[in-house]
Amino acid sequence: MKMKAEGVRKIWDRYKYAALVALIGAGLLLWPGGERNSGGGLPIGQEKAEPPELQAQLEDILSTVSGVGQVRVLLTVESDGERQLAQDMELEYSGPTASPEDYSRRSETVLVKGGSGAEPVTVRQTYPTYRGALVVCQGGDRAEVRLAVTEAVAALTGLTTDRVTVAKWQ
Repeated sequence: MKMKAEGVRKIWDRYKYAALVALIGAGLLLWPGGERNSGGGLPIGQEKAEPPELQAQLEDILSTVSGVGQVRVLLTVESDGERQLAQDMELEYSGPTASPEDYSRRSETVLVKGGSGAEPVTVRQTYPTYRGALVVCQGGDRAEVRLAVTEAVAALTGLTTDRVTVAKWQ
C-alpha cells in the first residue's frame, strides 16, 4: 500500500502544475460573465426574442372559423422568449500560465451574410410561455364555437384547454 501512495505522490509532484492550470481554465470557463449589452441587461450573445404577433394572427384565423364572427384575443405571458447568438470570444491573460495576474475577455457576435445584409447566427431560441388566453367573439355563447376556439387556441399556444376562456362579444 505504501508503494501505491509513493507512486501517486510522484505523479502528483510531476503534474501538479498542469492540473492547476486545467482547474483554473475550467473555473474561468464556468465563471459567469459580468459583461452586459447596452440594450437590456441580458448577457452578451442573448437577446429577447421578438414576441410573435400571435394575438393578431389568432384573431385573423379565428374570425374565419364558422360561427365565430368578430373576435379579440388576449394572451398573458408566463415568460418571454429569447435568442442566444453565436459569439466569437477571445481571452487574453498576463503573467505565468500557472497563475495569471490579469485577464481580459472580448466577445463579438458572429454575423453571416444573408439576403438582406449581415445577420447574427442564432445558436438557440426559446419561445414565450403563455399563462392563459381570453377570446371574446360574437359566437361565444354557442358551445360548438367555444369548443372550436378553445381547441384552436390550445393547439397554437401550447396552453391546456382549462387556461383558455371564450366569452360572448357584447
